Amino acid sequence: MGQVVLVTGASSGFGRMIATDLARAGHSAYASMRGTEGKNAATVAEIADQARAEAIDLRTIELDVQDEASIAAAVDAIVRDHGRIDVLVHNAGHMVYGPTEAFTVDQLAAQYDVNVLGTHRVNRAVLPHMRAARDGLLVWVSSSSVAGGVPPLLGPYFAAKSGMDALAVCYAKELAPLGIETAIVVPGAFTTGTNHFAHAGTPGDAAIAAAYEAAYPAGFYDRIKDALAATVPADADPDAVGRAVVALVAQPKGSRPLRTTIDPASDGAVVTFAVMDRLREQFLARIGFADLLHPAG
Repeated sequence: MGQVVLVTGASSGFGRMIATDLARAGHSAYASMRGTEGKNAATVAEIADQARAEAIDLRTIELDVQDEASIAAAVDAIVRDHGRIDVLVHNAGHMVYGPTEAFTVDQLAAQYDVNVLGTHRVNRAVLPHMRAARDGLLVWVSSSSVAGGVPPLLGPYFAAKSGMDALAVCYAKELAPLGIETAIVVPGAFTTGTNHFAHAGTPGDAAIAAAYEAAYPAGFYDRIKDALAATVPADADPDAVGRAVVALVAQPKGSRPLRTTIDPASDGAVVTFAVMDRLREQFLARIGFADLLHPAG
């Protein structure tokens, strides 16, 4: 039976791919985004045309992960139409690029607000419905930077993604007794299809940013980007992330892995996560709570 799925941050990039792939797999997929009647109006029309052309249940809905009222309205609308939300995909996020010191405190707070607090706000709107059903799946789109290679000039973004990943791991244990499953999808670096660098924020403290740029060797910023791009194979397919989510949704409850890594750049995250997650599992067993590794029911 098709699942009812809410995907955050789905106007472009991974979010849109995930929502589209889920709809093509027979699910009712809601591609949520800000500005459905403003900056993303053209995207809304494009997705509607695509849904009609392919005869798939792919819908758009207004949802700003920084606005509790917006989240509540979206969740209420979906539950009103379907009576439930089966799967929530946490994808919304924003990247920044530049020396960490040059970002203001408010900019760092905004990174945490979108990438970490945004997931918590949406959870607080969706989880009451999943808890009542004693069923559901949370899919968190993390980043290989949490445990793999960490290049410079992306500090605020990497820190926020690490916070989101830690929150996902904690939620997994707390929700398991309630029958709600957690899956963390970890994309590595992709240089096409995501718009991460094209839409990246820049430092707000121009004076400090200029001081760093003057102190760095000529072309340092571009060399970092080029070096990252060089790690990604030419045939790397960002839609592999969408296909991974579709596969996770299709798996029987209780059989899904906690973490799935899709890293064409091979930055080492798959090795580090394997060790981290195994140690965490062993600790749960050691204190007598190994049952928290799988959802009840």
